[in-house]
Amino acid sequence: MRACWSILGLSLLYISAECLVDPSKDDLHQISQFGEKYVDQEIETAINGVKEMKTMMEKSEEDHKTFISSLEKTKKQKEEALKAAQDMEEKLNEEQSVCNDTMQALWEECKPCLKNTCVKYYSRTCTSGSGLVGRQLEEYLNQASPFSIWINGQNIETLEKEDQQQSQQFQDLEKRYGEVADGVDNIFLDSMRVFDHMRSLHPYHTPSVFSRPTRFYRSPFHDPEFHGFQSMFHPMMEMARNIFGSLGPYMGGDVEFPDKEGSENEDVVITKPFGDDKMTCREIRRNSAGCIKLREECEKCKEIQHIDCSGKKPLEGPLKQELEKALALAERYTQEYQKLLKNFEEEMFKTSELLDSFNKQFGWVSSLANHTKSEDGIFKIKAVISRTSDDPEKQGDTNVSVQLFDEPEMSFTLPGDIPWNDPKFSEMVAKESLDRYKQHTVWVL
Repeated sequence: MRACWSILGLSLLYISAECLVDPSKDDLHQISQFGEKYVDQEIETAINGVKEMKTMMEKSEEDHKTFISSLEKTKKQKEEALKAAQDMEEKLNEEQSVCNDTMQALWEECKPCLKNTCVKYYSRTCTSGSGLVGRQLEEYLNQASPFSIWINGQNIETLEKEDQQQSQQFQDLEKRYGEVADGVDNIFLDSMRVFDHMRSLHPYHTPSVFSRPTRFYRSPFHDPEFHGFQSMFHPMMEMARNIFGSLGPYMGGDVEFPDKEGSENEDVVITKPFGDDKMTCREIRRNSAGCIKLREECEKCKEIQHIDCSGKKPLEGPLKQELEKALALAERYTQEYQKLLKNFEEEMFKTSELLDSFNKQFGWVSSLANHTKSEDGIFKIKAVISRTSDDPEKQGDTNVSVQLFDEPEMSFTLPGDIPWNDPKFSEMVAKESLDRYKQHTVWVL
């Protein structure tokens, strides 16, 4: 009989212990309120973080206005220089038209020599790609005029092509920039909706916000292909590489751009044995037209420059000098324009990197715009069940069921070393709940 009472006593003690650690409905309400204060603070911190994103973007927009002004000025100068070069070339074409046949005959003998010379110089230094260089150069020479390309090894058509590429690059950058600005606006507006709701729940506690009106746009975050602000600019990198590669022989050695072709020998190729003209293997691969700099190595090519058309030498006269000046100016503004684009892109990479960092920390708050409609609180602990441990030296785990915002109820287990009646318990539950929500939300904004 005594043994039976002992077993019954232990059973009652076990049941009693379970009941002691299970909070009542009022207890759950109280610890939920403590936890809600933690969630409120996290929301306020996130809203302030989004405000910093907005401030950062507004500063970027001011810099963007300055950039656009400089770009428009440089573009106008470039177009004026190109127009002057076109006028000079037209006049020169008129002067040399009387001896087109002679010039064309020399040109047909010049082309194979020029191609072979370029491939020879390239293959001596560079590890691969000589066949590609030869094919590209042959195609270029067959399409080019012997007259137009003889001026500084450059022609107006090339500069016009670069102008078109730069215009496209600018349009793409502007589009990406607009998407970034729209995305930040969207996060900010949604965060302000959360702020308004929090203010209605807690009118005594409101974080400061911007009063300036904002614009409504469709956010890129609703696109499943969106992987962050910085990802918007990655397609721009390859375009910029291509433009810099094609301009390389004419833009000097001060322009650098990252390249993926690290396996290729990028040593310098001397393109003028008795001068200082130099190009890298990469530049020749990307723009074999740079091989024109080797024209002094071919006798028939040199003869073209000194041909006499009815007592006039168009490639040595004053019109040629005017064309060279106009082309040099056009090349200078083309280089300046590209540097402006490159600087803008680099600045946007830096800005978008910071925006990504802020978004990962604070962007989750904007997702609450459609998940905080409840008027009776945003954090509720539904159940707390503490379990005993087989090891008397250790506390049992605690099972918790929580509803956060308008999300479905979530359940998880926490270490039982902090009892539910300790204020730290509410904060621990709130933190775990919010961390789980952020992990699910931050990549699907």
